[in-house]
Amino acid sequence: MTAAGRPQRNGLSIGAVLTQLRPEFPDVTISKIRFLESEGLVQPARTASGYRQFTAADVERLRFVLLAQRDHYLPLKVIKDQLDAADQGLEPSGTTMPKLPRKLVAVDGGDGNGAGLPTAADFAEGAELRLTEEELLDKAGIDKAMLTELEQYGLIRPGAAGFYDPDAVLVAKTVRAMTDFGIEPRHLRAFRASADREVGLLEQIVTPMSRHRDAEARGRADETVRELAALSVTLHTLLVKAGIRAVTGR
Repeated sequence: MTAAGRPQRNGLSIGAVLTQLRPEFPDVTISKIRFLESEGLVQPARTASGYRQFTAADVERLRFVLLAQRDHYLPLKVIKDQLDAADQGLEPSGTTMPKLPRKLVAVDGGDGNGAGLPTAADFAEGAELRLTEEELLDKAGIDKAMLTELEQYGLIRPGAAGFYDPDAVLVAKTVRAMTDFGIEPRHLRAFRASADREVGLLEQIVTPMSRHRDAEARGRADETVRELAALSVTLHTLLVKAGIRAVTGR
């Protein structure tokens, strides 16, 4: 647990937080979020490498601060006092304050975007887990023949040592579900090609940043690639949704 009582978990990068807040607060910037952190209004967890890990509770806290500033012109000291009171389960005094968000500290994590779309946190590196071929087949519920097809068409790629990661299980399960509709692995080569093109584009953008010797610059590169990956998948999802609506006429 963190000092604020939050469990340590993969959270949102500062870029992902900015993406969530921007629609409601167009003027908010990464510098603004960092300033509010420096003033003690939000205290995101940090990874061992020093990267910020915001939770849904942190985002709700920031939203409250920005609302209090924009709509009620309150100084940060007053806002901080009210947040401290909320953390202790107390109600704000006076009638001019905006309604405090509930469970500021204890809110469970989540993507917070209300649409089931990915965030940068979904692309953060988790604990390394290597699966053997037998373990993959068992967890995914597929046979050796299907795995051979998945590898043949590039949908699953084992690591250099011949092991598989947890994403390979999800890919295999997804393709297995699609076969129930008459779709075979060979029909999905376009998905692999499209993903490779998207990764290639992101690589062109991020590689110059990641070559810096400065650790902070490399950290920004990591945050950038995760954020761009989330935006890329979100765009792909929305375009498919729009296309399906055109097909179904809805």
